[in-house]
Amino acid sequence: MTDTTPFPSSQTSDPVLKAVGVTMAFGGVRALDNVDASFYPGELCGLIGPNGAGKTTLFDCLSGLREPTSGKIHYEGHDVTSRSSTWRARQGIRRTFQRQQIFGWLTVEDNVLVALEWEGGGGGLVADLLALPTRRRREQARRDRVDEVLERCGLNELRYETAANLPIGRARMVELARAVVYKPTVLLLDEPTSGLEEFEVENLAQVVRRLCVEENCSAVLVEHDVNFVMRNSDRVIALNLGSVIAEGTPDAVRENAAVRSAYLG
Repeated sequence: MTDTTPFPSSQTSDPVLKAVGVTMAFGGVRALDNVDASFYPGELCGLIGPNGAGKTTLFDCLSGLREPTSGKIHYEGHDVTSRSSTWRARQGIRRTFQRQQIFGWLTVEDNVLVALEWEGGGGGLVADLLALPTRRRREQARRDRVDEVLERCGLNELRYETAANLPIGRARMVELARAVVYKPTVLLLDEPTSGLEEFEVENLAQVVRRLCVEENCSAVLVEHDVNFVMRNSDRVIALNLGSVIAEGTPDAVRENAAVRSAYLG
């Protein structure tokens, strides 16, 4: 039975992202089975469950990498089920992945800056050739934002380092910086603490919490480190065998009998 403990006060607003009856089938296997899940502005929501529970598949459906077999994905009140992952990313649904996806040949700074380049500079080739003031202002605004994010993520001293030379923990922070530099509405974090040292884990938690509080972002966290999830989440959703088995505050989910049987032991 799903836990019905009242949610934190951050949920007085409408959900910014919502899965409605989402089922994802691979042949005869249902990785997700009629999943309902809502995510709210300013909230950090943890998504837990054993291997094979459907966590990453749900992320794939939310981010647009997969279109569900049935059910809908709603974003800011609109049906975006058939929208691509690129479209969703440009509309504010940003994601990190379990496996590192950095551009190894670029510097740390350029890895982050590239996330802002899709908008273009405005004015086309003429603006480039003439170095028009509007183009210079836009470029400066981008670099100012990159400076802010690099400082926030503890990467400022590494900004000119080639990304391929970074240890895994710093590379993951580069991925986080790239995901948040174009201010996200929803941030989907898939195993973000994997390979991080203790001080990097705490820095990541602070960066994500600040993003939620100061920029009203909805952050969704898939993480095997249950203590990290419980310590930092406002709300937790537990999955098992593709279904939601509990939802509520971290304490309520931790004590839920179905969760303890399926996952926490």
